[in-house]
Amino acid sequence: MVANFELGRGSVSRGTGETLHAQIAEAVRSRIQSGEWPPGHRLLPEPALAQEIGVSRGTLRRGLSALIADGLLTQMPGLGTFVSGAPGPAEPQLLSTLAEDVAGQGVALTTEVLEIGYALAGEDVAGSLRLGDGAQVFRLVRVRRTADGPIALLHNFVTPALAPGIDQIDFAQESLFGVLEERYRLVIDNARRRFSAVAADAGTAMALGVEPGTALQYFEQLTFLDDGRPIEYSHVWIDSRRLDVVVSLFRHKQRSAS
Repeated sequence: MVANFELGRGSVSRGTGETLHAQIAEAVRSRIQSGEWPPGHRLLPEPALAQEIGVSRGTLRRGLSALIADGLLTQMPGLGTFVSGAPGPAEPQLLSTLAEDVAGQGVALTTEVLEIGYALAGEDVAGSLRLGDGAQVFRLVRVRRTADGPIALLHNFVTPALAPGIDQIDFAQESLFGVLEERYRLVIDNARRRFSAVAADAGTAMALGVEPGTALQYFEQLTFLDDGRPIEYSHVWIDSRRLDVVVSLFRHKQRSAS
């Protein structure tokens, strides 16, 4: 997704004793560390960015270069500048899939594939996966079910160059992460999830067998490989009336038994 810079001309001030490029770096750093700009978000092009702030491109570049050196931003030739995939301020937890979480509760799960194939990447998908404009992406739409009915709708998007032929996999029987790790030998390292509560729109309601407007748990996920490349972006809607989402949290880091 192309990030709205939301700085404007009032965010940098001349005559304060602090250089303009340092003010730009601090403003961008604050948005990244607060989570307002999550990993994978693409900044506006430099000319538009500089014009919006009211500085020269040289000044803008000096501000951004400090964040690139710190690993907070990544520049990709021909694609733009992105928020890096390094973990933010949140404490890391074990990365598990919805299917793994449900299985851990001893609940039997089945999967129905609604759509599978390649599609034109939308702006949010292209920006998150660092794909160029007009790029193709692998798209997988599934419904997870228990004996009580549908519990989750998943829209997954995968960088196709990293998993050629993935559209031939039977995802009614196979898990996406399992395929990426076992068949394509990719090392999934970390992910960032953003949670919210949403009202079901007509399409989501039909897939989950609920009334439009029903409150659902929603999360957006961006998954990275061990080399920092994004591999998967997803939207997940959960009917929490049929599934309790349980997360174990620790106030202090667990000590080693050795």
